[in-house]
Amino acid sequence: MTDDFNEFSFLPAQSAENGLDGPVPTGRRLSLALPDGRTLSALRYTPADDPEAAPAVTFLHGAGLNAHTWDTTILALGLPALAIDLPGHGDSSWRDDLAYVPPVLAPDVVAGLRAWTDRPQLLVGQSLGGLTAASVAASAPELVRELVIVDITPGIDPNGNAQQIAQFFAGPTDWATRDELVERALAFGLGGSRTAATRGVYLNSRVRADGRVEWKHHFAHLAAAMAANPPTGGPDAVGTVLDRGGWGDLARVTAPVTLIRGDHGYVTADEAADFSARLPQAAVVVVASGHNVQEELPVPLGRMLRERATASGAAAGD
Repeated sequence: MTDDFNEFSFLPAQSAENGLDGPVPTGRRLSLALPDGRTLSALRYTPADDPEAAPAVTFLHGAGLNAHTWDTTILALGLPALAIDLPGHGDSSWRDDLAYVPPVLAPDVVAGLRAWTDRPQLLVGQSLGGLTAASVAASAPELVRELVIVDITPGIDPNGNAQQIAQFFAGPTDWATRDELVERALAFGLGGSRTAATRGVYLNSRVRADGRVEWKHHFAHLAAAMAANPPTGGPDAVGTVLDRGGWGDLARVTAPVTLIRGDHGYVTADEAADFSARLPQAAVVVVASGHNVQEELPVPLGRMLRERATASGAAAGD
């Protein structure tokens, strides 16, 4: 497979693999020019017979991933949806200042929501995307009908399970072939099946002009640099994305909030209890999954989100 493939060509196979018999949505790549010259990119999914349908649900991915991580979840969702590539990821521009923390990322997401949606969204964010979603909901409440955070809180220990991602990122910054990236992902227990891992690698990497393969996201370069020169007493590659001001953002969210955590993900039972103590009105749902719930349980997650979107009226644009 070359870089000339259609990035949405995987959708029919993903639908069949997961026993989804509904029509496959039409996917489109969106691009928004930001005031400072950077670009924000996103994927829009609409019914084939209604290509102008407005998004009801917006998704934000985790560090090192991209908008395509939500593909199967969106297939199961069965509603018009938007999935945004966070800055430094996917087809969105890298940041020269390396500021990949939620309060800095949130204004770009707000700009995207204002450009690409016409109603308050069910806003779903996983990991870094979850903390960014909380910052969006706090700063632009008119854009968010309900907030769903997947397997993250501002209080998780960056030296705990999340270290796996830092170690994964801290490998070489370029590779001879994509097959090497697939093997690395599988060795770290990431990506699910070989088929899914291969698909994920193709959608999250690119071939440079010199023929070498690199991840689309900026975190591989940041993690490699930190591994080579560990900052004394400073944050590590995971700590950089855990903003300790996140509790303040969550306290200011006026929309309903739900935390979905994997029972063997990054949020421990004690950290979930802390979340509930700080946000007693929020719901907490525990599922049998690791950190990337959208890849391990995409169909149950999609159906759960559809119920929420329908119940809240987001799908109808109320």
